[in-house]
Amino acid sequence: MIYNQPRSLEVAGLNHGSAPIPMGARVGNMIFTSGISGKDPKTGKLAEGATAQAFHAFENLRLLLENGGATMADVGQVTVLTVDDSLRDAVNAEWLRHFPDPHDRPARHTTVQPLRGGALLQLMAIAAVPHKT
Repeated sequence: MIYNQPRSLEVAGLNHGSAPIPMGARVGNMIFTSGISGKDPKTGKLAEGATAQAFHAFENLRLLLENGGATMADVGQVTVLTVDDSLRDAVNAEWLRHFPDPHDRPARHTTVQPLRGGALLQLMAIAAVPHKT
């Protein structure tokens, strides 16, 4: 399969402000994301609170993957960045919603660190786009 789309992947309504960084990139059959925050793509603004940010971050990841020809089932690894370890419950709720089968989940690593612009959490992921038969 030849993929004739631009390498950079975007989600309408989301961006990294003035930084010249795409939301993700597709190289061959692989998708690599930038930091995906919990912005609401309808407003372009960061959602209020960890629960809403986690919801939007996972939905934004899903949209980005779709734009690159993949689904959440194609994700091999997710890195979660949070500003506080207490936010794991909000992340875990969305994690379980998107990856309900305990025998069919991607690898995941969570780290606590400062984030910019009021973000409470961010996701980064790597996915393999399936070959169409």
